[in-house]
Amino acid sequence: MMRTICVVLLSLAAFQAGDDSKPASSNVRNAAYPRVHDDGRVTFRFTAPGATKVQLQPGGADNGLGKGPIDMTAQDAGKGIWTITLPAAVPGFHYYWFLVDDMAVNDPGSETYFGWARQTSGIEIPEKGADFYEPRDVPHGEVRVRWYRSKTTGEWRRAYVYTPPGYDRDLKTRYPVLYLQHGAGENETSWTKQGRANLILDNLIAAKRAQPMLVVMETGYATKLGATPVQGPTGQPSIPNAFEQVLIDDLIPTIDAEYRTQADRASRAMAGLSMGGSQTMQITSAHLDTFAWIGAFSAPLRNFDIKTSLGGALADATAYNKKVKLLWIGAGTGETSIHEAATKLHAALDGAGVKHTFYESSGTAHEWQTWRRSLHDFVPRLFK
Repeated sequence: MMRTICVVLLSLAAFQAGDDSKPASSNVRNAAYPRVHDDGRVTFRFTAPGATKVQLQPGGADNGLGKGPIDMTAQDAGKGIWTITLPAAVPGFHYYWFLVDDMAVNDPGSETYFGWARQTSGIEIPEKGADFYEPRDVPHGEVRVRWYRSKTTGEWRRAYVYTPPGYDRDLKTRYPVLYLQHGAGENETSWTKQGRANLILDNLIAAKRAQPMLVVMETGYATKLGATPVQGPTGQPSIPNAFEQVLIDDLIPTIDAEYRTQADRASRAMAGLSMGGSQTMQITSAHLDTFAWIGAFSAPLRNFDIKTSLGGALADATAYNKKVKLLWIGAGTGETSIHEAATKLHAALDGAGVKHTFYESSGTAHEWQTWRRSLHDFVPRLFK
């Protein structure tokens, strides 16, 4: 017998007076749950008639909701309503799902976001006093979908392209380009949907803190034509990964041909988070004739050796400093092992005389608030 799983949609009038909670901004329209309280607590509610156990599962060990799975309480056994109120959550965006008798189920009250190699529920927890990633009354750019045929994979691929405000009005202006990569188990939609990169760029450009630029976001997984994909731990094809060849041979030429770019290395940057940060370091180090601006957000660069890592690209500090206009390394203080690795890399770069910028996101872990803050710090430094 198929179990019916549904979300209870309640009007705001149904809540008791004095309840300061509000539906999360990440909810689907008219969904009352999950709810965020003024003090940062979060209440989840799920309806699963006939279930004997319902748990909340936050996405990953480093997240802002707590260690899971977390048992929920049967509030009304007859109706199958289960609830849980968590202590104050870390501000930002967090993946989660429910386990209904150990079966993973998304929350019908939440929008879904591509993470963990599948569509996953997510919740937005506001950060008080921070609006750099919120929509403001400023000119807005556009996020466009660009399909292109990859010679490397023999398949059609999809890139998301942010064009700055005014792109379609002044047809003589050409723009520098930032290639911006997601993390493991995510895709080309992640930086705009979870990361709000377009809003961060809109606000920085409006404040004249950043140069108008194009931002290109693509899926960091690719299988070369004729090769057999191997499934990685996140469910995405990982080995062999031909993304570097796709980027250099297919994507960059497509963007330069289809958009008004400044098609030179001094006007081209690459950055990424986590897996995308590692890809950025590997790809740019091998193609310093293509990129002059480099950003690694929470990249797992453990056991890094200045002389031998990345093909020895940083072994000659003087030569590297002449080619690279910006090397940016950052991590959240709450992502313990990656922050430790980034701190050690920072010290090693200092010791070797490699010019760079080191950034720490206070109190955030391996999650999207770290990477929003990272982008917000990185972008104003570009193309100066």
